[in-house]
Amino acid sequence: MEIVNYFLILSLQVMLLVYDIIINALVDFINPANVIQLVLFILQDICLVFQLIVLFLELFNTTMSQAGFITVMIRKFRVTILVTIAYLGICIALHVWTLTLRWDDTSFFLWGIPGYSVFYIIQRGWSPFYYYYYKRTALRLGDSKFYGSLDGLRNRMSPH
Repeated sequence: MEIVNYFLILSLQVMLLVYDIIINALVDFINPANVIQLVLFILQDICLVFQLIVLFLELFNTTMSQAGFITVMIRKFRVTILVTIAYLGICIALHVWTLTLRWDDTSFFLWGIPGYSVFYIIQRGWSPFYYYYYKRTALRLGDSKFYGSLDGLRNRMSPH
């Protein structure tokens, strides 16, 4: 992968991660209007889907994937894929639950609902794992060994 392309993709991925961190940290303190929180939550979920799409595009752009070994690449990065999908699901569930509880009354005390605080802590606790695995994978996919020539790949895969 060219350095300029890698830098642009990595910058985009970091910006999306930073947006997710900011929303997780500040959404409870930002304007309590439901519509504003709804828009912020939708943007956060769209960013998560976009991050998953970028991850798969990077995986499919490797020489191994183009040579037909996509299962090898998916197996190699399956933990990141599963962590990202799980985080997306947890975020969507928390966003829906939060807005469902607060929609009619913005001053509703969410922490009095059994299970809400536990689910909130699970979502916030899962996010560092997501940040770590996603950033680690984004950096690992910049390694030149994934973008070598097809001849070099054939030499590595052929029995000696």
